Amino acid sequence: MSAQIHQLLIPRRANQALEAPLTEAAENAMIAAAAQKISELLDILQIDHQNDHNTRETPERVARMYVRELLRGRFAAPPKITEFDNVEQCEQLIVTGPIEVRSLCAHHLMPIVGEAYIGVQPSASGKIIGLSKYDRIVDHFAARFQIQEELVSQIASFIMDQTQPRGVAVRISATHLCKTHRGVRASPASRMVNTAWLGSLSEESSLKQEFLQECRGFGG
Repeated sequence: MSAQIHQLLIPRRANQALEAPLTEAAENAMIAAAAQKISELLDILQIDHQNDHNTRETPERVARMYVRELLRGRFAAPPKITEFDNVEQCEQLIVTGPIEVRSLCAHHLMPIVGEAYIGVQPSASGKIIGLSKYDRIVDHFAARFQIQEELVSQIASFIMDQTQPRGVAVRISATHLCKTHRGVRASPASRMVNTAWLGSLSEESSLKQEFLQECRGFGG
């Protein structure tokens, strides 16, 4: 086994990023190694991926999909934050949403699909970030195996660490296909809702209520 492949096999938590983003060579090596293992899985499941025209290139397609799309948040650097001076010393609550959430349940590797809502109370002496960056942050942390309870916390902690506002709240409402397409086979309308609160938004009930009211106005 090459040193490059061996480095890729060092275990990390499913929703943690690697210590450094993948280089192009490392990405290609990971895809090749993953495709081989997916081939072995199809063999175990007695699926002919050698001769069946539908599955002949499935191992490579699935490997590329996981590395370059579904789990890209583990292998790429976090989004760069565009900051603006808080010239007017705004401290009013800012709420944005709904932001699309597309992730994979770490328990069964089934899709999680829903919406995120983010509330930020800026610091008068701090910075304000570009509005589209919140979407990119959500996408970055969702693109890995996740559980929703930890996803909201990761997003909130990143925003707090990077921008130093007075407070942050992140709320996600999502459908879990591991519940609707297997096991109990719940209604597709079944959702899970949870919220992470940091700083002033965890301490001041009036801010909490304002955030939740805005979320309801968005439909969340």
